Amino acid sequence: MRRRSSLVLLALAVFFAALSPLLRWYAFPRLAKIPAGQYQSVVLEAKNATLLDYGTMTAKKVSKVSIVQTLKGNVEEAKKVDQATGRSVVVWDSLAYIVGPDGKMVSALPERYIFDAHSQDPVHYAGESVDGDPVTRQGIEYKFPFLTEKRDYLYFDSQTRTSAPIHYKGTQNFRGLEVYYFEQTIPWTRVVLPKKLPVAGVTPASVEAMGMQRWYTTKRMFWVDPTTGAPVNGEEIHQEEMRYADGKTPPVTAFAGDVKMREDYIRHTVALVKSQRQLVLLMTSYLPWGFLFLGAALLSLSLLLEARSRRRRPPAAARTYDPEPVPVG
Repeated sequence: MRRRSSLVLLALAVFFAALSPLLRWYAFPRLAKIPAGQYQSVVLEAKNATLLDYGTMTAKKVSKVSIVQTLKGNVEEAKKVDQATGRSVVVWDSLAYIVGPDGKMVSALPERYIFDAHSQDPVHYAGESVDGDPVTRQGIEYKFPFLTEKRDYLYFDSQTRTSAPIHYKGTQNFRGLEVYYFEQTIPWTRVVLPKKLPVAGVTPASVEAMGMQRWYTTKRMFWVDPTTGAPVNGEEIHQEEMRYADGKTPPVTAFAGDVKMREDYIRHTVALVKSQRQLVLLMTSYLPWGFLFLGAALLSLSLLLEARSRRRRPPAAARTYDPEPVPVG
């Protein structure tokens, strides 16, 4: 009976030991994915900012500029890209809608971002764009990969339409979470004007006809939960100038401000990430290590039962032999 039990325990030990890496390296990449229909929004604010009045082309101080950033999963487009590429992808239609203190639109920047649902690697397909212009992204945008590493990543900048390294700067504690802090600086770069401007009749073409060019620089900062790859806080020290092509006339500040996530959105994001990270940890840490230790325990118990079974097994009965008669004479 003990021998049969030890064999059953040995089989279970092999099963759980094999299940441990299978769950981590096979199941996790296939199960941990961004939902195709995900919708989220966040509000960022720049208080005491400088803003350009396009009507008079002069800069003025304002109490607050708000940026409403929305990400909407386009399920139908994702299905088309899935079928065409054979990959599980997410298509995000995003919009950065900027309003001044009076609630009126300052600019709007739409994007279509297509990426792998698990790795966050960009997937190049028709429709990938910024403000209606086709782009070919390299690197990540908005979200970092699951199980973010302590290293630099390529991060796409929608203003310059280029990618540049975003640097890992260390580990910090943020609202009870251990997070990785990343930082990226985009130097002064000439960029295109948004196609949608707040003043009727003022277009990118008319501004350029005045001999003006838009230049931009920013210092971008993210506090990222390494388990889910989700930023729990973001900030940008952002500056834009309208410069004259002659190089002689002084530039005009189009925007200058320290853009930060609004407090209520920080609290909501932190709470959401704290709940979601447990699911990722379950597949990458808790269950794989638990199954491995369980397999080791079952193996030890199996060997113990087998050893006891051998010790208690009675020795084979000694055989006796009758001597053959010796013939006489």
